[in-house]
Amino acid sequence: QVQLVESGGGLVQPGGSLRLSCAGSGSIFSSNTMAWFRQAPGKQRELVARISVDGSTYYVDSVKGRFTISRGNAKNTIYLQMNSLKPEDTAAYYCNVPVSTTTARYTWGQGTQVTVSS
Repeated sequence: QVQLVESGGGLVQPGGSLRLSCAGSGSIFSSNTMAWFRQAPGKQRELVARISVDGSTYYVDSVKGRFTISRGNAKNTIYLQMNSLKPEDTAAYYCNVPVSTTTARYTWGQGTQVTVSS
């Protein structure tokens, strides 16, 4: 059973930064494209960034230039560096193996809450 554990969220002022971490069991990280999703209250979960096995990345337009997804030196970790945060980035953030821009392969972890507010 694959377990995904997200951490690093918190309350930050607009313009601030956070670094999210995702750790998982098994070897799924090294052999799959990994992604960060987010879900704001009342909205559908959406993919915001993904990283392929070869290191190529994709970002949704709303975070392009502000967020950076990366793989950790440990084979079962990924990160999301978030800079210049905006109130509209407020959401619960999740990592997983993406199936589509709204769905993923494995059971969702508990997520980590990011709140951007002054």
